[in-house]
Amino acid sequence: MVARRLGALLLWLAAALGVAGGAAAQSLRLASAFDPQTMDPHALALLYHTRVVNQVYESLVGRDEQFRLEPALATQWTAVAPTRWRFTLREGVVFHDGTPFTADDAVFSLERALAAPSQRAFQLKGVRAVRAVDARTIEIDLEAPDAVLPEKLNGIHVMSKAWATRHGVERAQDFNARQETHAVRHANGTGPFALERYEPDVRVVLRAHPRWWGRGDPRTGNLREATFVTIRSDATRLAALASGEVDLVLDPPFQDVPRLQREGRVKLLQMPDLGQQYLTFDQARDELEFADVKGRNPFKDRRVRQAVYQAINVELIVDRVLRGQATPTGGFLSPRIDGVPPELDRRLPHDPAKARALLAEAGYPNGFAVTLDCVNVAWREAVCQAVTAMLTQVGIRTTLRSSPTNQFFPKLSQGTASFVEYGWTPSPDAWASLNALFRSFDRSGLGTFNAGRYANPRLDAIVDAIRVEPDLPRRRALVAEALRIVHDDLPYVPLYRRTLTWAMAPAVDAVQWPNDTIELRWVSRR
Repeated sequence: MVARRLGALLLWLAAALGVAGGAAAQSLRLASAFDPQTMDPHALALLYHTRVVNQVYESLVGRDEQFRLEPALATQWTAVAPTRWRFTLREGVVFHDGTPFTADDAVFSLERALAAPSQRAFQLKGVRAVRAVDARTIEIDLEAPDAVLPEKLNGIHVMSKAWATRHGVERAQDFNARQETHAVRHANGTGPFALERYEPDVRVVLRAHPRWWGRGDPRTGNLREATFVTIRSDATRLAALASGEVDLVLDPPFQDVPRLQREGRVKLLQMPDLGQQYLTFDQARDELEFADVKGRNPFKDRRVRQAVYQAINVELIVDRVLRGQATPTGGFLSPRIDGVPPELDRRLPHDPAKARALLAEAGYPNGFAVTLDCVNVAWREAVCQAVTAMLTQVGIRTTLRSSPTNQFFPKLSQGTASFVEYGWTPSPDAWASLNALFRSFDRSGLGTFNAGRYANPRLDAIVDAIRVEPDLPRRRALVAEALRIVHDDLPYVPLYRRTLTWAMAPAVDAVQWPNDTIELRWVSRR
């Protein structure tokens, strides 16, 4: 017994003092223009939030270096009946406060993610009940068969039920109401890093969790701590990298990427973005807010939406504003998503004369005025400025309104903008994106990020059918059908997909994913 305890203590000390086969532990400072907004894992479903929360909290199902599903807090899963899945949980996992992870925590976390005001509920539509079979097994009951349920569980982070109860955060933070809870600035996950400090709009400080279950994985890096620093200024972020104040910039300015490539002083990782940027329109209100037309909403007319589309020269924006670091797209999801027809990626031609003709045909020969909402990050503002100029040239007199992230992002889930630019990063399965962006909105987890409140009953039926279709060829056909409806209706204007670029010190090694999320567990610094 004494020998066993001593051996356990020595293993714990080895994990605490070093990682990755004895390599020297290091610190890493990462800079981005965006703040994560909150540490509550279920309050938001935004890229900039996920980037940080992923380091602290884990899901039942994870992803490997190739972005394929792999076991995380669950080691295996199987459909034991058409509407029931069983998940076997990993043994020996502890939360950052030292308490063991059990089935009760998994059940609690899935139920928390399902319940309002969680913004993760859209991923779990169709889950009827979650229950613990024993301390290491849970079962999920579904309303209908779901062949890709495990895919939907990635990003549904697991919290400690006891910790959440102790701190009064059994329900997710109401981010849109700017609710302050203990989970906003504190965290207790099972992930490779524990939260030490969160200073909103300044920094997030993380420390390696010495008892993390994956510490012995040969892929694991050697970081002992990591700090995410929010630096909104493009020039300041790059200056911080050049001076050694930060080691990695997740969003280097587009205009500087060619220079960085030529100079070769920093390491660049690049890959095409799985996500993309859009414009979307208010299609719910009978009178368009922040506009000069009374008693009407021009955006309810498809001809007006097409006029917006064809007024914008995305190729020019990519070339001049984004310095070639993007690809124009006419599709609404990447062709790399399962079932997406590649032919839908072709854009309608840039044609200002056609745009003016469409406006006149729709009853707006003199155009109209409207306000475009955009987040106040330099490259997105620059794109929005170019868009406003191009639209104004065809008669859609557009005023740009830029907002900080904590004011901008609630407009998406609340549907309060008239005309808005935003991006979406999908999972490899199309259903979650179709449900989040294009399904008619309701508070049960449908259309959560359908910011314009677009509604098409035929599309709704197809999206719902995709969720329950077990036959993959039939499912892919339904995905294609849904996207063709979106392509015809134009509830959004597709813009471009970025080339994701991370700039880092030469001594840093990292794995880049196509969703622009970094996994610190795989980062090493020499």
